[in-house]
Amino acid sequence: MSARRTGLPRIDTGRLTDALYGLGWSTVKKLPEGAAVRLGRRIADTVWKRRGMGVLRLEANLARVVPDASPQRLAELSRAGMRSYTRYWMESFRLPAWSKDRIRAGFRAEDIHLLEEGLKSGRGVIIALPHMGNYDLAGVWVTTALNTPFTTVAERLKPESLYDRFVAYREGLGMEVLPHTGGAAFGTLARRLRNGGLVCLVADRDLSSSGLEVTFFGEATKMPAGPAMLAVQTGAMLLPVTLWYDDTPVMRGRVHPEIDVPETGTRTEKAARMTQTLADAFASGIADHPEDWHMLQRLWLADLEPRERPGTPDGATAPGGERA
Repeated sequence: MSARRTGLPRIDTGRLTDALYGLGWSTVKKLPEGAAVRLGRRIADTVWKRRGMGVLRLEANLARVVPDASPQRLAELSRAGMRSYTRYWMESFRLPAWSKDRIRAGFRAEDIHLLEEGLKSGRGVIIALPHMGNYDLAGVWVTTALNTPFTTVAERLKPESLYDRFVAYREGLGMEVLPHTGGAAFGTLARRLRNGGLVCLVADRDLSSSGLEVTFFGEATKMPAGPAMLAVQTGAMLLPVTLWYDDTPVMRGRVHPEIDVPETGTRTEKAARMTQTLADAFASGIADHPEDWHMLQRLWLADLEPRERPGTPDGATAPGGERA
């Protein structure tokens, strides 16, 4: 029965989503940390028990990551995954209120010297991450602990007010944010890198028609070409980074070794080989901490309907199901 027939007002889901995010940033950040943690777990467990599409998709994705897992183990992983995902949101809502000391204490990274040496080299550095842990926390740690600003790209969410909210949030944390749509972002990123700057990109899910096909946990998918193409074009270092949580308030991370530009091949061939190496680095981190990979959408090509393939008009994801 339609809203018109019942006389009920039509619900604008975009405005509702925007309002809910606004409520999170205005309310959750005021909660004591312990209360926010408990609230996040209650929300995660409630969503997990309802077995909605996001939870079922997460389990289907995890079945590729842990192919020998029993149904019970997959259920355990998806529950832990929803708790990890909700922890990301609780932390993100509270990050603007964290002190510099809390930010510095909130993240520890293995092999951080690889990033520090890259920044000192003046070549420019590209950090590429999957949807793991809390990359906003890792980002604000870089701006605070390493005193290094960086540039990133954000998907254009709808309504526009929601996108503006995310941009304002990240810019408030010290990041330069460029819109994902349009070709201007690549040129700006290249200029930042040539000037010795830092670029951070989430790169495990292709949102365009220019993704490069890779093998990921034994099956074909596409990942963004941007990180590798930027490295090929500018000579900047490409460093994969994976993130995870443990049982403490501290998030952990690892900076993986640089992915070198191949000596032979066309630009596209070089980028394709580098993107496969990037996918392999992501896979190693995800396999070690599958519950902290927040992939609640279809990813592998075998799962995508033709209309959902990257680059098609219907391939856009709803704000409620995708981390911006």
